[in-house]
Amino acid sequence: MRALEQVLDEVAELADPGRTVSDLPGGLTNANYKVVAGAGAYVVRRWSDDTGLLAIDRDNEYENSVRAAEVGVGAGVVAYLPEDNTMVLEWLEGTTLSAAELRAGTILDQVAAACRRLHGARRFRDDFDMFEIQPRYLEIVRRRGFRLPERYAEFEPHMAAIRDAFAVNDEGTVPCNNDLLAENFMLTSSGLRLIDYEYSGNNDPCFELGNIWSESNLSLAQLEQLVGAYYGRPSRHKVARARLWGLMSKYGWTLWASIQDGVSAIDFDFWEWGLEKYDRAVAEFDSPEFERLLEEARRRD
Repeated sequence: MRALEQVLDEVAELADPGRTVSDLPGGLTNANYKVVAGAGAYVVRRWSDDTGLLAIDRDNEYENSVRAAEVGVGAGVVAYLPEDNTMVLEWLEGTTLSAAELRAGTILDQVAAACRRLHGARRFRDDFDMFEIQPRYLEIVRRRGFRLPERYAEFEPHMAAIRDAFAVNDEGTVPCNNDLLAENFMLTSSGLRLIDYEYSGNNDPCFELGNIWSESNLSLAQLEQLVGAYYGRPSRHKVARARLWGLMSKYGWTLWASIQDGVSAIDFDFWEWGLEKYDRAVAEFDSPEFERLLEEARRRD
């Protein structure tokens, strides 16, 4: 890749000799920068070629980012330079949320409304299916000799049982972000915005809700509140479906962490991050509630 300053000179909005560039901390797969040029401010995202191992397709990310911006929920895309592993987006002035703020519960109705807005966008380019991504991650982990948590393969029959239960009430897919940890929500003067579309794709909306619940470790009551705000009421089979998708997200993202632990140069303990998710997944797989959730996901209430 060319140096950052060379790339910035190629983008008309950024080609300002008086521009300023500052690091944005917190990214787990990209190097992010805030660039102030002229009267505007922008986010510049750069990535390494290794992120392809994580099932990230940058052309898909770009096209879906454009579609999310069209419905006013994503940041506008200013430039896409795939040959330089770079994307430039508008700067959103606002507050990045935390898991603790989501757990406070006061903003969950806004979260549901933002998800509905995104899910009403033009269909995304590709699909996202954790039942397909998890085996792909697992093959990479085994082929490259990355670390695998104890008992991991033991739960593959549980994963198959979830998939079978979901097939009973398959209601199709909508454009989803699929990676809505708290830090990918921004509270702005124009409302709640959703950022980062690396894992975006058409998916079951209950995955989005279950993944939000899982990523911020919300309570079960808060999951019911989120599902109720999204659908109009917290029906039992929707809550069960979202809980099981949250379980699947923990099981799958554990392998994401294993791959990052093996390849990433970012100063972050990916292994411990993944094990925390995995331990919560094991507790749910081993719980006597697991069979009940499968039954409720199959039902129509």
